[in-house]
Amino acid sequence: MKTNRQIKREATQIFRACMVGGLLDENRVRRAVQQIIAARPRGYLQTLFLFRRLVKLDIDRRNAKVETALPLSSDLQTAVQTGLTRAYGRGLDTSFAQNPALIAGMRIKVGSDVYDGSINARLNAIEQSF
Repeated sequence: MKTNRQIKREATQIFRACMVGGLLDENRVRRAVQQIIAARPRGYLQTLFLFRRLVKLDIDRRNAKVETALPLSSDLQTAVQTGLTRAYGRGLDTSFAQNPALIAGMRIKVGSDVYDGSINARLNAIEQSF
């Protein structure tokens, strides 16, 4: 019987094998999953579960959502996207959305990182302090 440590190690090795140039290759992921399912090694369901978790975390890490109260100009969008790419590396998929509830400012979410420079967040912080 495989231990959890062995299964985690295998899932991590499969995940690393699916990387090409620091980015996850979708075709390699599909082939790896198909090969695991076809071979059905002991503990393969747990391995696939952990592998899926690693893939999901990587996808979340490569998506950035930028919310602003007003639409941004194309120059400002390019500057924000360049800064995020510099901070998080290439392969970052950036989406811009408008959220009037922010009042002013910007909220950026990349994976589990949230940068909130909106007036709404500051007002909530002031309210919490009272």
